[in-house]
Amino acid sequence: MREWLAFVLGSLLLVACGDGPKTRRSDEAPLSPEALSRSAERSASARTPAAGDLPADAPLVVFLGDSISAGLHLDPEDAFPAAVQRRLAAEGEPFRLVNAGVSGDTSAGGLRRLDWLLKQAPAVLVLELGGNDGLRGQAPKEIEARLREIIQRARAAGASVLLLGVRLPPSLGPEYVREFDALYGRLAAECDECGYVPFFMEGAAGVPGMMLDDGLHPTKKGHERIAENVAPALSGLLERSQTR
Repeated sequence: MREWLAFVLGSLLLVACGDGPKTRRSDEAPLSPEALSRSAERSASARTPAAGDLPADAPLVVFLGDSISAGLHLDPEDAFPAAVQRRLAAEGEPFRLVNAGVSGDTSAGGLRRLDWLLKQAPAVLVLELGGNDGLRGQAPKEIEARLREIIQRARAAGASVLLLGVRLPPSLGPEYVREFDALYGRLAAECDECGYVPFFMEGAAGVPGMMLDDGLHPTKKGHERIAENVAPALSGLLERSQTR
């Protein structure tokens, strides 16, 4: 219960004050392709393995997410997308990474950014959005509809989709939390070929040492724990994409 209380307080702080100078409101214009490219270049310089060591034909994986994917308050190499890349490279499954995580982003913001990301022809789109929508009390049906559109458009462009399920703190009300939690399972059930991690922050959210003082964003150790949850599901999708 104490862990959830810390998570709740961090959540309320995020909604009231934002993520600080790096936060982008959901009603702002999406990042330009140039800005996303600069972000990807900064991440590439910190990757393990180095970008130059990756096979030229390694599949491209785009992580479309919010401040968790972006690794807020940490170096890009410490965020879970880079940690997943390291894990799978060590297992003989290298992939090229574009971390399109944007602090404060919502499903609406991700939808606005989607077309340019799909022009890069990713083999897999990892979808980590919806948490900020829920913290702002948006209607679950609307969140679900936007996430569904992202999935459908990504698949129509030839990308596999890995859906990362999000959970909300119980203080937001049992009925709302139930409706929100259920939407991820429905989306996963609709998409037979999609990968799905029911709660991608399992073992990190609310766990001492895994979260920063704000109670909402993971520490480096927390991101490594998230990578443990995500890597197996992504591996399965990459294997299937190679046999198409």
